[in-house]
Amino acid sequence: MVFGERHLRHVLLSYMNYYNGTRTHLSLHKDAPISRAAETVGRILCRPILGGLHQYARI
Repeated sequence: MVFGERHLRHVLLSYMNYYNGTRTHLSLHKDAPISRAAETVGRILCRPILGGLHQYARI
């Protein structure tokens, strides 16, 4: 549910950042459009994004 123009802009920006920076794409051989190196050392941090999905990253 969107509660106004400001909230809509926030939701769309959050989705755009997720889609281009985190989400894997089959056409890119399971990589994200903004490629990043695989991290193999460090603690894994879970953070909620987009009101229900979770992003896992090493810190």
